Amino acid sequence: MGLPRPSEPFQRVYSAPEPPSPARRPRLLAWIVGLAAFALAAGTVFLLAPGGDEGRTVARSTPPSSAPRASAPPTSAPPSTTRPSPAPTTAAPVRPLAALPPVCGAPSPATVRTLVPSARRDQGANEILTTCTYTATRGPFRWLRVEARLSAPSNSAAPVEDARRFFASQWAQARDNDLARVLTLERTSGLGDEAFRLFKVDKGQPTAVGEVTMRLRNAVVTVGYSEMVPAKGDAAGRERACLAKAAQVAREVMKTYR
Repeated sequence: MGLPRPSEPFQRVYSAPEPPSPARRPRLLAWIVGLAAFALAAGTVFLLAPGGDEGRTVARSTPPSSAPRASAPPTSAPPSTTRPSPAPTTAAPVRPLAALPPVCGAPSPATVRTLVPSARRDQGANEILTTCTYTATRGPFRWLRVEARLSAPSNSAAPVEDARRFFASQWAQARDNDLARVLTLERTSGLGDEAFRLFKVDKGQPTAVGEVTMRLRNAVVTVGYSEMVPAKGDAAGRERACLAKAAQVAREVMKTYR
């Protein structure tokens, strides 16, 4: 047997929800689509807006491309053109003369005959001083003298410096000459290590003298040429000739010191 039916009808408590009306569905869908479009547009504006710290941060944090970059082949360094500096050099010390050349070794006989015709020669020599004098025996007075003085290394620890001091004393004496009237006194080049030339006229007699004094290492050489001045002549007019003849002999003497 089955259960007995109740005498009263059963009232259902649950009822199915009513479907939305067709009019509400389009409005709801449009609202959702609009909200999504707004959110997407706002995000795009935020990312693309210029300036701003966030934009700069994003640009800095962009990872570099993972593709390897082609590196330039290494170039070899050009060869160095710097030359090694030469070792410092010091001037070699001057080697002093051990002895003077032979007395009367210069000037040549031909020069003597030209400057002092019919000459008589007188000479004297020791270890540190030599003199050679030529005096005319006929015709007008003419006279030639070569004197050399050596600062010997055996007598001095600094012979070259001694010769320099002696040369300076000769220069000073030439300026203060009481026996002659000095017309020219000047330094000259091209003769030895240092040289000067002098032109003077003797006060006691009418003679003009041209002299050249030069230093050759530790030797000092003086060449003097003298001739008589005519009674009515001008002694100063003989300056050029006397100095030229003295310089000519000095150049010949200098060759014997090499």
